[in-house]
Amino acid sequence: STSTNPISPATSAAAASNAVPANMQINESDFLQLITTQLQNQNPLQPTDPSQFLGQLEGLSEVSSLQSMQSTMSSSQVSNGASLLGHSVLAPGTSASLPAGGAIAGAVNAPAGATSLTVSIASASGVPVTSFQVTPASSGMTAFSWNGATSAGTTAAAGQYTISVNATVNGASQTVAPMVVSQVQSVTIDPSTQQLDLNTNGGTVPLSSVVTIL
Repeated sequence: STSTNPISPATSAAAASNAVPANMQINESDFLQLITTQLQNQNPLQPTDPSQFLGQLEGLSEVSSLQSMQSTMSSSQVSNGASLLGHSVLAPGTSASLPAGGAIAGAVNAPAGATSLTVSIASASGVPVTSFQVTPASSGMTAFSWNGATSAGTTAAAGQYTISVNATVNGASQTVAPMVVSQVQSVTIDPSTQQLDLNTNGGTVPLSSVVTIL
């Protein structure tokens, strides 16, 4: 994915300005300088058509309007994201951070007809740590939680872990996409999409994928 720099609320204005492409960053002063240069270099026998200046003025107006709109949208996104700092969000994901003495929480939408859900936990390098079963809720999302207990009877060290879920439907196992809870630490605007990303203790989460704010 595209590498981006975290944006804090204090730098939201700068972030909004940087969101405008460099080749569109022109103000009225720059435009007047271009017009003056054009007049100085025009052929006296073939003076520039005044209608061209009207078209250029209209172009400048459109660029200024676009800049203003992009700046407003970016500022609004950063403001919305900044309001989530310190909050926990539930979003699709397979990686979560286990705090010392804490737990990893998540949820899953069980497929129709599922009789059981098996949550498997592995280390960041893929080594199995434990697995446990959860009874699907009769409707809506089924929550799950892991307190760090391993299949060997020990307590797992704090750190990143991967989560996978399988559902048993009509006696057969099928993979289900899990959702995990993570805490928002900073926000970032993706320069390629202009969308807001939440940088959490479990990884980067697009704001558009958040299911619940806790």
